Order: sequence, then structure tokens, then C-alpha cells
Amino acid sequence: MLPTDNRLRRREDFATAVRRGRRAGRQHLVVHLRSGATDPHAPGESAPPARAGFVVSKAVGGAVVRNKVKRRLRHLMRERMDQLPPGSLVVVRALPPAGDADHAQLARDLDAALQRLLGGGAR
Repeated sequence: MLPTDNRLRRREDFATAVRRGRRAGRQHLVVHLRSGATDPHAPGESAPPARAGFVVSKAVGGAVVRNKVKRRLRHLMRERMDQLPPGSLVVVRALPPAGDADHAQLARDLDAALQRLLGGGAR
């Protein structure tokens, strides 16, 4: 489970990440990343933590499948939050093939998308 400070909850935050961020797509998911602090903070305070949210539509499968995919993605993102710049907003959108994907496949796609977005990989 992601800590409370690392969760995207507001609709505006999801919209900011999707509309103004960069995007990297893979077979099972699409990752949207809005780097850096989006809200100005007072000098002397630490930057806000990176936050992540997940979108898993009914196209992925029934409720049980969608919840399983969300749990897997939350677990994978928890392990990767330290790679993100402070103040980043990340939205992970599962595509229909994610319902049939195992943990390792989702991990590979998430790693590849994050590497591309953070400047470490080519198309």
C-alpha cells in the first residue's frame, strides 16, 4: 500500500498529470508523469513528496480483476517512489491486457515507462 502522503486523490491532480505531463505507453499500461513541484512552497520547507494515482477502467475486467491490477500497481509504485523527483505527479493507467498480465509483466512495463520518462531510455 502506498503511504497517504504519496497518493493522488484530487481530480485536479489527475488532470494536471495527464494533460500537462509527459506520457510513455507500453503493452499493459500508460504512465503519465508531471515532474517537479506543481505548487510553490515556502523557502526553507522541504519539497512535497512524489504522488501516484491509478486508473483501471472496466475494460480491464470485472471488479475482482480491476482490484487485483490496482493492488499490483500500487505495490510496484511503492518500490519505485524514491526514483521520482520530489513533487512529481504520476498517473498509471492500466490498459485492457493488464487484466491478464502477471506481476512480472506489469513490473517490466512500469520500469520501462518510468525509465523513458525520467530520461534513461530511448523509444
